[in-house]
Amino acid sequence: MNILHITPAHYPAMCYGGPIFTVWQMNNALAKFPGVLLRVLTTDAAGARRLSGQERAIRPDYELVFTRRIAGAGVSPGLLTRLLPALAWADVVHLTALYSFPTIPVLMACRVMAKPTVWSLRGALLDDLNRAHYDPQSSSIRFIKHCWNRLCRSLIERPGAAIHVTTHQELEASRSVFHKARFALIPNGVEIPNVLPENREWLAGGQVRLMFLGRLAPKKGIENLLHAMAQLGPQVYLKLYGSGHVAYARKLRALAENLRVGDRTVFMGHLDGETKPRAFFEADVCVVPSYSENFCIVVAEALAHGVPVIVSDRLAWGEVAEVACGLVVPNDPESLAAAVRRIAGMDLPEMGHRGRRWMQKSFDWAVIAKRMAITYKSVVEATRES
Repeated sequence: MNILHITPAHYPAMCYGGPIFTVWQMNNALAKFPGVLLRVLTTDAAGARRLSGQERAIRPDYELVFTRRIAGAGVSPGLLTRLLPALAWADVVHLTALYSFPTIPVLMACRVMAKPTVWSLRGALLDDLNRAHYDPQSSSIRFIKHCWNRLCRSLIERPGAAIHVTTHQELEASRSVFHKARFALIPNGVEIPNVLPENREWLAGGQVRLMFLGRLAPKKGIENLLHAMAQLGPQVYLKLYGSGHVAYARKLRALAENLRVGDRTVFMGHLDGETKPRAFFEADVCVVPSYSENFCIVVAEALAHGVPVIVSDRLAWGEVAEVACGLVVPNDPESLAAAVRRIAGMDLPEMGHRGRRWMQKSFDWAVIAKRMAITYKSVVEATRES
């Protein structure tokens, strides 16, 4: 099967967060399947800059084509130039991104050419519908997105196409916009360490070591976590891993100082893949207080490293409580503080073991990629029958 994946940005453009890693890891797993030929068509976008030649020199087990971004998050005439020949080669097309430059041209070309299509929204629609909680948009922006969604709906609602969602929350949000579309609910996977260090010390020195990992952005609920820290005793420490807009990061640091928790709160900056295992090793609990997320890969990463979690009830991780590897609570400061006090008295090592076993059984990338391959075959068959 010839699989063409089109995405406006690609690894190692890590500034775009979780979707960059999940697309990369999914494709790496798919490329290992017998009979699969995979090509990726993308741009060199990396935030305000472009990926360097050295960064683009990665050599996965498939063809990876970076075209030049000239504006915005992924405006690339070169991508459009290569689009039609790439579509002619493909048996199935996988498109990632909703509000992005390639989206409508790719969906339109796939419909005209009757190409089997899988479209991953990667949480963009769910995030947009939830935005009122943390970052309201102007009426003009909402109107533009409404028109965009209607056009996309006319292109994706056909037998040989499916919308890929990763959570039940994203499924319900997407159904409210793309009423007649076909959906494939497949969660993201997670890279699971083969072994964990054996010399781990929990609650070292009587300290409760919390960690936050993610972009420093309003939707992450970090202010609530800092206010929770102000309600907790001097034995509770927090490390925040991640970067974001300079002004917003400065605001968070000022808030920590004003709340008098600056001596117990450390802004660690960006965390890359090589240093991530150490960060998990040095934490007792990972706290995810977001207002809105799609899959939220950091929850899976923490559990894969054997770290219990405290998760906002706004996220699609209710099973954390059922598996007994963490707590699911409202993301207000009082609830977060109460959860930290409660989890500090629980059996953290056993909770970590349960979470890790859950990830190994249900979220290994080989398992997830197999489900995606089945979805590809189903849209190919539906195209032949239509």
